[in-house]
Amino acid sequence: MFTRLSFGSRSISVPLSGLVSLAFSFIATSINAELESPVHEILHSYLEKCTTMKHVTQIHAQIIAKGLLEETLTIGKLIAFCAISLAGGLGYARSIFNRVAEPNLFMWNSLIRGYSNGDNPKEALVLYRQMVVAGRLPNNFTFPFVLKACAFELALVETLAIHVQVVKLGFVSQVFVQNALLHVYAVCGAIDFSRKVFDGITEKNIVSWNSMIGGYSQMGLCQEALQLFGRMRAFGLYPDGFTFVNLLTVCSQTGNFELGRILHLYIEVTGVSADLFVKNALLDMYAKCGYLAIAKTLFDKMPDKNVVSWTSMFSAYAKHGLFDLAHQHFNQMAERNVVSWNSLISCYAQHGLCREALDLYVQMQISKEKPDDVTLVNVLAACTQIGDLVMGKEVHTYISLNVILPSITLNNSLLDMYSKCGCLTTASDLFNQIPVKNVVSWNVMIGAFAMHGLAQDAIDLFEMMKEADFCPDGITFVGILTACSHGGLLHEGRCYFEAMNSVYGVPYEIEHYACMVDLLGRAGHLQEAVLLIGTMTMKPDAVVWGALLGACRIHGNVVITMHILKQLLELEPYNGGLFVLMSNIFCDMKRWEDVKRVRILMKEKGIRKVNALSSIEIDGNIHEFLVEDARHELSNGIYSMLDGLTSHMRSVGYFLSPYRVFFDGEE
Repeated sequence: MFTRLSFGSRSISVPLSGLVSLAFSFIATSINAELESPVHEILHSYLEKCTTMKHVTQIHAQIIAKGLLEETLTIGKLIAFCAISLAGGLGYARSIFNRVAEPNLFMWNSLIRGYSNGDNPKEALVLYRQMVVAGRLPNNFTFPFVLKACAFELALVETLAIHVQVVKLGFVSQVFVQNALLHVYAVCGAIDFSRKVFDGITEKNIVSWNSMIGGYSQMGLCQEALQLFGRMRAFGLYPDGFTFVNLLTVCSQTGNFELGRILHLYIEVTGVSADLFVKNALLDMYAKCGYLAIAKTLFDKMPDKNVVSWTSMFSAYAKHGLFDLAHQHFNQMAERNVVSWNSLISCYAQHGLCREALDLYVQMQISKEKPDDVTLVNVLAACTQIGDLVMGKEVHTYISLNVILPSITLNNSLLDMYSKCGCLTTASDLFNQIPVKNVVSWNVMIGAFAMHGLAQDAIDLFEMMKEADFCPDGITFVGILTACSHGGLLHEGRCYFEAMNSVYGVPYEIEHYACMVDLLGRAGHLQEAVLLIGTMTMKPDAVVWGALLGACRIHGNVVITMHILKQLLELEPYNGGLFVLMSNIFCDMKRWEDVKRVRILMKEKGIRKVNALSSIEIDGNIHEFLVEDARHELSNGIYSMLDGLTSHMRSVGYFLSPYRVFFDGEE
């Protein structure tokens, strides 16, 4: 394999294998006057021809051997190549850089650029700070890459500090620096700052407009994005693919089908070149707006599909409950990435198909696709819903072995899984070990104590939360009020309910009223609970009335019970669970004729009670059962055992009625 090299007025062809030795024969002794070029220019020419790090390391070895380490331009070119080139190596560039006594600005910029484009943008910010401390002032080439790193890290505070330096050093009028500032503010959610930077750009280019429209799109500010698009067209600028992708993203997020359709027509009428990114954005828009037939037609017409196209299509089917079609498209994919797996696992979990979600996770591991935080959070949510502690522990083990620094969200998911699967001690230990907590962490743990009836522990944790300078939110108070209700702490519950609005400024939601009604009802303060419902700023729902109804059933208050049943029947006239509750209340009152009438009424209206699902874990396997379920392979033996237990109960004095179990004639 040969490569052509040019120097001065001459050019020669040399074999690539002899490239390195030839380069340094040129550097060591000039062939003739025409080939006398600065060392760094010759080196740079050869570096451009390198295809592997092996060639680079050979050149570096020759630099050391020829005593050229003091040649600043030469070393700078070597660092730049290693840091930026696809054939280079960032780690190798850093090792060369660390051996330079006084790196120049070009070296700093090359390394910062390399890290900002790589997998460790945070290191770009560290280098930037070191550069400033070392007395090297950044220039207009430094700022765009440092700000790019800020965008990756969502580093708003660092961005503000860099913005100040941009102004001080006089680069505020540089359009590339302004575009970088505009972009990072938008990514960090500081959309007002983005707009101020945008308005200050005197000569806006298409990147400026796209960045601002994209910022509004990410924030879901559809109207602002459209207005800006109109202004852009008024200034005579034509949209490109990035413009359309940003606007179609707005349509997808807001479900604005009409606007998406108009944009599609605009693309077709004006003949704008629609690349794969634009077509995928159109497909995603139609899919998320619920127009699956149009999405399918567009999908079938796409000559070139990538993993994004397939993922958008099967995700749309899954989100609308068409899981057979979703799985069919998923299986047809030539290649899948982690986003593809996550989309289907998430849809299964959100639709209550938790066992299918966990099976898909197992398939993902078999396929050697590495799960990310999103995968693990969705899988833990599925484990939580069905109480699959075995799989939950397996996921925890995977996290311990493979995730160096689990995110707060992932730790919170583990907390939630352990607490709802009954492992409160494990959840509490994990909570104490988490290095960084947020409000959700505290809420999960307070809710766990409340769910397990440990009211005082929940209250103690609430006080610890305040001491740690975390501000409680509405979910916090749902947990603490639930704890008070389950623990019978009427006085404490009243105090917390009063304080949540007057002291903490947390508005009352219907969930808080339901908790308080439940607390008052359990304590026998039924009239106070009725008065509280009367003061609600929103209409009471079935949960609120149900909480009061449960209290009336406990305390045998027939008058309020009949009033509540009337309210509930108006709210949910076809709720099977409500009719069953009515039947049970009439059983309590020994009103057997009313029980029969309720059953007849249910039959006439075609209302059926939703079958309860029970599950049990045996030897690491989850077994699920419905009423009169014959699906289990051991169902015959199970029913035989139940018959034996029933016979035994009767032999010792118990007997069964359709509604209650009695012993020696007493309930």
